[in-house]
Amino acid sequence: MLHVCSLSKLPETIAATGARSLVTLINAEMDVPTPAGIAPERHLFLTFNDIVTPVDGLVPASEQHISEFVAFIRAWDRRAPLVIHCWAGISRSTAGAYVAACALRPEASEHRLAALLRERSPSATPNARIVAMGDRLLGREGRMIDAIRGIGRGANAFEGTPFMMPLDDQSV
Repeated sequence: MLHVCSLSKLPETIAATGARSLVTLINAEMDVPTPAGIAPERHLFLTFNDIVTPVDGLVPASEQHISEFVAFIRAWDRRAPLVIHCWAGISRSTAGAYVAACALRPEASEHRLAALLRERSPSATPNARIVAMGDRLLGREGRMIDAIRGIGRGANAFEGTPFMMPLDDQSV
């Protein structure tokens, strides 16, 4: 199972899910130690700001970041849960969950996966840059971008509520 949360909910999400793999998508200045129960090699720590276009002094997600992310997701054995988190659990992590679902379910409809994301997280506002890079890397020919545009901006929230993104045949 794939779980998504904010930084503040990370310890309780790891404990509640029994996760053994973790993806951190956060600003470079943030220190996020690998939690107990997660082997260091199963913690992917990618540092970039939650921006869509370059801004002086900030670091946007890069093709290299998203390539590393997809490789990590594809290497996940799925025997134990994986958690993706960012600062608020609204933008970078929800984009990550969507890209992960598309990477792990290449036959699944991008629109169905986006609708499932919205159903599971009313506040999800996936980072469009991450989605666009994932779309290109996965060869989805713009369908991921269109699907995320189709669900629109999420509900206003300071912090997203932790959620599970199903990856099984019955949900997709």
